[in-house]
Parts: sequence; C-alpha cells; structure tokens
Amino acid sequence: MSGEGKVVCVTGASGYIASWLVKLLLARGYTVHATVRSLDDPKKTEHLLALDGAKERLSLFEANLSVEGSFDSAVDGCVCVFHTASPVLLSVDDPQLWYHLSKIQAENAAVKFSRENGLDLVIINPGYVIGPLLQPSINLTSQGFWSFIETGKEVFPDGIYILVDVRDTAIAHILAFEKPEANGRYCMVGNVVRSVEIMMILDKLYPDLDYSLRYKDKCVEKLPYSISKAKAESLGVEFTPLVVSLKDSVDSLKEKKLLNL
Repeated sequence: MSGEGKVVCVTGASGYIASWLVKLLLARGYTVHATVRSLDDPKKTEHLLALDGAKERLSLFEANLSVEGSFDSAVDGCVCVFHTASPVLLSVDDPQLWYHLSKIQAENAAVKFSRENGLDLVIINPGYVIGPLLQPSINLTSQGFWSFIETGKEVFPDGIYILVDVRDTAIAHILAFEKPEANGRYCMVGNVVRSVEIMMILDKLYPDLDYSLRYKDKCVEKLPYSISKAKAESLGVEFTPLVVSLKDSVDSLKEKKLLNL
C-alpha cells in the first residue's frame, strides 16, 4: 500500500470531505492523526472510529482553530497535513456567503504561511460537492442539495451546478501528496450541468417520484461556460459519472433518513 508507514494529519476530520479523506487514507495504509472539535461528541467521532483500519491506524485529537497551539500534538511526526478545517462565522442572511469567504481567507493565509516557512503547498478547490455521506449529520452543501432533490428549490439562482463527487475530491487530496510534481491549485469539477439535466437523470433513476413534472416545461439551454478537467486528471483522478454520484447521493440521504422520499 502506498501509504504504509507514513503518518499524516487530517484537520476537521468529522466533516463531509474529510471523513472520506480519512477513510481513503486508511484504505491506502496510512496512519492518520485526525482532529475534531470535541472528542466527547459521538457525532464527530463514531463514524471515524468505525472505519476499516481505524482501530490499528487512526488516532483522534481534540483541536480548535480558535485555540492557538491546539493542533501541535496532532501534526507532530506527520509527513503531511491535509487541512480541511475552516472557521466559519455564519451570517443569518447568507450562511453560504460567509462559508465561501472563510475558505478564501484560509487559502490566502495558507499561501502566505507556506511561502514564509518554506513549505510545499497544494490547494484543492472543489465545486459543489455531492455523493454519499459518512458522517451522521447533514452538512451545508448536502442540505442544499437535499432541499433541491426534495422540493425542486434551486441552490443557485441561474440553475447551473458545478458538481464534483466527494470521493473524487478526497482522492485528489491524497494524489496531490503522493505525486511530487503536484503544485499550485487544482479545480475539482466533474460536471457542469443545468438543474433540468439533474432532474432528467433523477427521473430515470426514480421514476415513481415524478421528477418529470418539474422539467416538463423547461428546455436544456447551452451552458455559457465549461471547466477543464485536465489539471485534475493529471493527478490521476478518474471522475465519477454524474449518474453514479446522483444515485449514491440520494440513496445515502434516504439510508440516513434525511430525505423523505
């Protein structure tokens, strides 16, 4: 296994992408130091401790970005840090705006810090992440997609979705570490589609749910732009087909009783 004998750290490990990152790292033989905000919260820890290989090669650490030095023990002895934790001060009016802003500020700070300290830094910027959940509670992006699937309420006003599978995003992080030539920013986008196209796929997957009623009066207009996969594919990422991502998303939400279909 490519990660055998290597110790790495994943911050914010209980999150949507990070949980998959921990799962795939363990599957590749890595020893993982995973940080969570509270070791006493089973919603943050139980799904991680249940992963294959967790008993032998997963250690959980309590850490908070607002507490200086709280990550020191977690990163000690690690050859790589996968930093997915992000502080978010939610605005009542637009929580997604604050989320995006926090990510931009975190990236800027990471770039500055890595340059000043001679560290190698690779940035993975995913689109709107979909796919199955490992964590027990629903995250912000999955909640928006859940609402769209259940009610047809658009996540984005223009009805254009820049999608990527959570598993593709997680493996991209690992490949970016394993490939010495990886550098700069990688935009992870598997598909750019209109909402009507998503509904058409869901209608074929779940014909009893009458998704066709939502798009019968709509037409599929040409997209105003596309996003290149070339740099992401240079890492070795093989993007999951959209139909698979959508089916796994819905089935996961139903399994966890988060979707009333």
